Amino acid sequence: MKQAISPQQAAEMIPDGAVLMIGGFMGVGSPHRIIDALVDAGRKDLTVIANDTGRPDYGIGRLVRANALRKVIASHIGTNPETQKGMIEGRIEVDLVPQGTLAERIRAGGYGLGGVLTRTGLNTIAAKSQRVIEIDGEDWLLASPLKADFALLHADRADFVGNLVYELTATNFNPVMATAGATVIAEPREIVPVGLISPDNVNTPGVLVNFLIRREAHHVA
Repeated sequence: MKQAISPQQAAEMIPDGAVLMIGGFMGVGSPHRIIDALVDAGRKDLTVIANDTGRPDYGIGRLVRANALRKVIASHIGTNPETQKGMIEGRIEVDLVPQGTLAERIRAGGYGLGGVLTRTGLNTIAAKSQRVIEIDGEDWLLASPLKADFALLHADRADFVGNLVYELTATNFNPVMATAGATVIAEPREIVPVGLISPDNVNTPGVLVNFLIRREAHHVA
């Protein structure tokens, strides 16, 4: 059986300065209870790799408002003016990555690949941090793989051995991030006995998951 822990125990594992991947899309499909615990624990200087930074005080936006972030690697920050303000004031370093490239860089990190070849962003500011290589007379960006100390995920269901099922928007970045975190912590809506999830419906196999966040008796998903 996979170890089930509280959000507070998860936050205790994560030190200041850690690199986190956080699933979700504008806060939908994000592990809100873990995020709340990180805010309550006063974590600082975190690097977050995510699709976006949510909205003000929602999703990853809670970490932004708590001044917990040192760096953000994301495809956009347009839905959160507080992230924009932090970038302008120099409190948050922001590395904007095209959304498809971001997903592929995470996949490369999880699958042990050396990088991703893409022409998206070539000859733009997005190319400044990447190598340009020539193949058959054409220039390509070699986008480096992304990995994290912790991948923090939201799932609809998990079974006792950590197999995960995602639904709707949560299927965007959560599955690929499960491959690229040194420690993977999943926050499922419910935990069910082994056998209640069909193998055909498993999105992330339990072998990739280290910890599950248990539901508290008073918690309503």
